Amino acid sequence: MKNFEKYTRQYFPVNNAPMRWAQKDYIDHAPIWCSVDLRDGNQALINPMTLEEKLEFFKHLVKIGFKEIEVGFPAASETEYEFCRALIEQNLIPDDVTIQVLTQSREHIIKKTFEALKGAKNVIVHLYNSTSVSQREQVFKKEKNEIIDIAVMGAELCKKYRETAEGNYRFEYSPESFTGTEPEFAAEICNKVIEIWEPTPDNKVIINLPVTVSHSMPHVYANQVEYMCDHLISRENLIISLHPHNDRGCAVADSEMGLLAGADRIEGTLFGNGERTGNVDIVTLAMNMFSQGVDPELDFENLPEITEIYERITGMKVYERQPYSGKLVFAAFSGSHQDAIAKGMKWRQEKNCKYWTVPYLPIDPEDVGRVYEADVIRINSQSGKGGIGYVLENQFGIKMPQNMRETVGYLVKHVSDNAHRELMPSEVYKVFEETFINKQYPICLKEAHYVQKDGIEADVTIEYNGKTINEKAHGNGRLNAVSVCLKQMLGMEYVLHTYTEHAMEEKATSKAVSYVGIKDNNGKNYWGVGIATDIIDSSLKALISAVNNMITD
Repeated sequence: MKNFEKYTRQYFPVNNAPMRWAQKDYIDHAPIWCSVDLRDGNQALINPMTLEEKLEFFKHLVKIGFKEIEVGFPAASETEYEFCRALIEQNLIPDDVTIQVLTQSREHIIKKTFEALKGAKNVIVHLYNSTSVSQREQVFKKEKNEIIDIAVMGAELCKKYRETAEGNYRFEYSPESFTGTEPEFAAEICNKVIEIWEPTPDNKVIINLPVTVSHSMPHVYANQVEYMCDHLISRENLIISLHPHNDRGCAVADSEMGLLAGADRIEGTLFGNGERTGNVDIVTLAMNMFSQGVDPELDFENLPEITEIYERITGMKVYERQPYSGKLVFAAFSGSHQDAIAKGMKWRQEKNCKYWTVPYLPIDPEDVGRVYEADVIRINSQSGKGGIGYVLENQFGIKMPQNMRETVGYLVKHVSDNAHRELMPSEVYKVFEETFINKQYPICLKEAHYVQKDGIEADVTIEYNGKTINEKAHGNGRLNAVSVCLKQMLGMEYVLHTYTEHAMEEKATSKAVSYVGIKDNNGKNYWGVGIATDIIDSSLKALISAVNNMITD
């Protein structure tokens, strides 16, 4: 690829990084979550949310369980200001929820920010200024000491305005473009702010380390986070926060490794919405913890509902393969995958397993509001007998004999292949029904009577090619006797090799389902299924169906 020479690494690795975090293999507790959907997410939309949409979105974030929600940049626009005021004046902020607002280090902006917050009970004022080499040199054209002065001025002004403000105010500081900043300088400027704000155990300061632009592999960022945790003063009175963006597709990994490296808090959005490639997807991050037995302390039990609200309000779409939330993330079209899932589900039922270990499914889809039949086993030309059998059994009560599944599998796959599309469960059943169940052409069974005489004597009447035929024959049971009658009537030979039956439902009035498999002289199998309220009727219907399939082949 051309022009690769004009790029170089823009991050600053930690020299001799101890990498203590790398000794951990999973996150063992939920971080503090802060949704920035209403600020970062909103400013990334083609059509920003209206006031009404923001209010609805805020209420749903509260319902999910967010205790910290960044509601905007109230000094940046009248809409942002009005939204902040509406939340406060309409008393929409629960007592256990803290709103967060963003402000630059400029006096008139800080002043208006505090005005917007009047009457709020719990607030985080989030102060930031850019610290990276590229921002210092190209945008602000300032030296390090001048960049520190900007941060110090903002910190002092925030402290000043808090003295006269009512309510519980906490502070957050971000060295914006942290990942493009020398770790030593990032620690220096943060420590200057910490000295001014004087955090205590009861009033901790949040130091946010944003991946404003992702420049490195996740372990480099984790080393930077660990470095900051080691070099910030009053660490016990700090909350280390992460705000990863997804330019390199590493936001989730950055967050997970950053948490291992000592961070306490995550700022992100639902489904990763945000500028450019977006913010870290809190749904994915939280569900990753959930899948390893850690309570994320957010409620994603109805992801379809959350997805619907998100898509309607933002105008964005959740990609079909988005982890956990996409429409196809639990779908298995492959035959071998479907077979493994079906067997895994049966294993769980038989063994009463404590832990979820079903192949190909990292979590139980039902835990996030998905449905097995519609979301997991999906049928197309790539599907196998196991998946097709699973759909028929779990949706329609059809428990085929194992040696029938291959025939049905090939049939359904052939239909899907010719149609060049997925088949819905109802369409799978329709194919099965039309091919196997209660077939009455070209043979239609009119009557069957039995006498116990040297076993069972059957007196059978059928209609075949417009003619009524009657025959009597002996067998060792009713089904066998009728089968002998049919052979004599039609002058045909076959071997009845399979017969199974079951009730469709677990109740006295349920219908019986019978399955009959026969084999011709060439060894080819034919199948029939009978459904009736009487078990004898269902078995005869299954036999007639199988013979009809043999005749019409």
